[in-house]
Amino acid sequence: MRRTQDLLPSTDRRGLMRGALGLGLLAAAPALPGPSARAQTADDGIVTRTVPRTGETLPAIGLGTFLTFDTIPGAPRDHLREVLRRYWDGGARVVDTSPLYGTAETTVGDFATALGIGDRIFVANKIWATGDFLADESHALRSLRLSEDRLWRGRIDLLQCHSLVNVDLIVPYLRAWKKEGRIRHLGVTHYENAYLEPLAGWVERGDLDFVQVNYSIFNRRAEERVLPAAADRGAAVLTNMPFEKARLFKVVEGRPLPDLAAELGIDSWAAYFLKWVISNPAVTCALPATADPDHAAENIAALRGPLPDAEMRRRMLRHMETIPGFDSIAGMPWYPDKRYPGIIARAQAELRARS
Repeated sequence: MRRTQDLLPSTDRRGLMRGALGLGLLAAAPALPGPSARAQTADDGIVTRTVPRTGETLPAIGLGTFLTFDTIPGAPRDHLREVLRRYWDGGARVVDTSPLYGTAETTVGDFATALGIGDRIFVANKIWATGDFLADESHALRSLRLSEDRLWRGRIDLLQCHSLVNVDLIVPYLRAWKKEGRIRHLGVTHYENAYLEPLAGWVERGDLDFVQVNYSIFNRRAEERVLPAAADRGAAVLTNMPFEKARLFKVVEGRPLPDLAAELGIDSWAAYFLKWVISNPAVTCALPATADPDHAAENIAALRGPLPDAEMRRRMLRHMETIPGFDSIAGMPWYPDKRYPGIIARAQAELRARS
């Protein structure tokens, strides 16, 4: 099944964030941590996972909002309300966003409130802050309060140190805020392989509720240390980039699904890629993003039906390895054929013009 353009100047978060993109492809089939790949299934057939530290149950697919939920103020955005509605109606409950994502927090807050689910979604937010001086809390507190205002929330379910920025001070702040009741859970995130080792180091300290890491059928490096550490230390795992920023869809564009997909009731490439990710027992929730309501429906459909076991996962991977271009995804530009004209793209364009 071919996915059409989500919407609208190609942007690249690498222009905003530091670090080298170290995506690598492991030659061997991935090993799964834990004894089995079976997830829990709710009474309505939705695949769920349990947050180890609290026992809270979450559906295994949520909504990411980077770029897709960033719009120019005043521009049409009813399609984003429909995306959120379809995710919610399909069983998703986790929404991941950040102050770094342009107008995404405001969009989520506005539409979640309008849909009557503002206090029912599990908001996984982030913080990206330093301070006026060492150990100054003022910037971080201002970020938290702005996020609460934009999301129209009195308390954030999960607050994550975004891409390990100022992590040595932010995590202690998060611990204090959790103790004071300002947030419910704390965690750390990154999206690049170059930072998997320090990310794993924070997980191995043992006091995180969540870790968010990049993980896909192409990029399986998180299996080496981050996912085993999370399973060992009782940290829930959110995964970003399950579609490799739409590059996986570009590689399979125009290609039919393999016959093995029918064994799992998979009828879209989106479900193929997502079921592979969430069938890893260490993964709590995958976070695919889209600005297209029809793609939202495809994504959320992967919450139901059987998941691949370890052998099926190997077969799914072996099939992808036969497709030309799969082994060179890391060298492709992000979001091929897609455009997201939000305030991030506008600021990047203005900077390019000035520099």
